[in-house]
Amino acid sequence: MAQTLTDTSSASQTETQAAESATKVSALRRLHHHAFPVADQEVTRQFMEDLLGIPLKATWCERTERGATDPEAEAMPEEWQITAQGTDFCHTFYELADGGAIAYFQFDGPEQNLVGSTNIYYHLALETDQAGQDGIHKRLLDAGIQHHIINHGYVTSLYVTSPDGLLFEFCVDPDFVDEIREIRTASAHDDLKRWLSGDHTVNNQWRGTAPQIFPGRSLYEPPAR
Repeated sequence: MAQTLTDTSSASQTETQAAESATKVSALRRLHHHAFPVADQEVTRQFMEDLLGIPLKATWCERTERGATDPEAEAMPEEWQITAQGTDFCHTFYELADGGAIAYFQFDGPEQNLVGSTNIYYHLALETDQAGQDGIHKRLLDAGIQHHIINHGYVTSLYVTSPDGLLFEFCVDPDFVDEIREIRTASAHDDLKRWLSGDHTVNNQWRGTAPQIFPGRSLYEPPAR
């Protein structure tokens, strides 16, 4: 049985949620940063700046020193203690047009804490215009890098995997995106409730053609098992 965080049992509450969704604006203004551990910051820099065109804006050279300032402070949760005290690490930030950033960690010593590729559904999607997507597409073609483009109907996306297994998606909205947004927002709660109840009728009438595959070398090599 699915976990319930809030009471959504009444029909009137669902109707209220749907009405609020049409006008509600989140107090969270933008993505500050998305962080991912990598094996080689220079290889990552080449991918981010030279292929994707996202500039490096900050490099923080740090060291984990838990408890050094207050030895009597309560210990951090266990999941925060995966790096030993005194571990040196480098934290880089590549800035997006709205000031948000894609960030990376590299740790000194043996490769550790690397995520690698999980599956295609764990990915990072960034909005651009057609010229921006075309520029990335051309640079990937010129470099012989494997990638593909899919017209999902509500967005056309270029996908490429980073040297450490993070799947990037570069999205271009169609000209009629406002119409799509209005339609989907109006029925978002009803669509979710319907799907969860077992009615899996497809509601994407805009989906486009089959994926365009552009063969080439993969930047990501999974570690040997």
